[in-house]
Amino acid sequence: MNRIFSGVQPTGNLHLGNYLGAIRNWVRLQEQYDCIYCVVDLHAITAPQDPDELRANTREVTAGLLAAGIDPANNIVFNQSRVSGHAELAWIFNCVARLGWLNRMTQFKEKAGKHRDNATVGLYAYPTLMAADILLYKATHVPVGEDQKQHLELTRDIAQAFNSMFKTELFPMPEPLILGAAARVMSLRDGSKKMSKSDGSDYSRINMTDDADAIALKVRKARTDSEPLPGSPDGLEGRTEAANLLGIYGALADKTVAQVCEEFAGEPFSVFKLQLVDLAVSVLAPIGKEMKRLCDDPNYVDQVLSDGAERATEIATPILSEVKKLAGLL
Repeated sequence: MNRIFSGVQPTGNLHLGNYLGAIRNWVRLQEQYDCIYCVVDLHAITAPQDPDELRANTREVTAGLLAAGIDPANNIVFNQSRVSGHAELAWIFNCVARLGWLNRMTQFKEKAGKHRDNATVGLYAYPTLMAADILLYKATHVPVGEDQKQHLELTRDIAQAFNSMFKTELFPMPEPLILGAAARVMSLRDGSKKMSKSDGSDYSRINMTDDADAIALKVRKARTDSEPLPGSPDGLEGRTEAANLLGIYGALADKTVAQVCEEFAGEPFSVFKLQLVDLAVSVLAPIGKEMKRLCDDPNYVDQVLSDGAERATEIATPILSEVKKLAGLL
């Protein structure tokens, strides 16, 4: 049985980049795999969090997953802290992983920056918790972006080391699931920067909670240039805003940038934006409407997370018991 595990940080303010880069792919994967989708709130607290905001963001992200089309009846959706096995297995893996392995993790170096001595142990050991997330369910596949490939390699190293240490074949070697070229969504105000919730201008991004009017306004205000659209991607060199909007159109329409260029070759942005508005509203507005409805019903969202945690625990408990038995823990 092929099983996917994937996690999302409860950062709040989900936007178009989150949807096209990950969430939409998760929706599609549920038709092919046994899927476990986790809101990783234990990972979130490796950085300072306001407790009330963290709870609200966990619910909001869950609402976003459900609104986008993830079915909690056929998939497991839960938040990480509800299943204690994640933390238990992470500690055992801390006793398997080597300092040299963790010292090679570039993401810690980037996040800790110049203040490495002030970084938390949790931030440093983040990759062993990620390994526990995956292996607690014997996941066979993990959707990965560029920033997570190194962590998945460490997960495989930990699985192999545990198996070798205790002369077992308990853990599979999870494979990266490459989903093709991910849509790299840039700011609507500056095509050289990634779309981000931290940008000061709300016009830089399309939020997943935006309604049809807000989506249309942001697309119309998106920065462009004065040149007509090219007939091929070669003509987008140096035109970051144009490339971004054509990339967004292609992702929403399930077309390549080359196909979009061919469709709109020679047209001005005024014509193209009318089509992009219609497309973006048709795809995103229903998601935003449903997401708002779910955010207004926190009891339902909490029940989804509770049910998911129960089902996740049913899978995790016998696997963790076997780990403890192998490690000599009574």
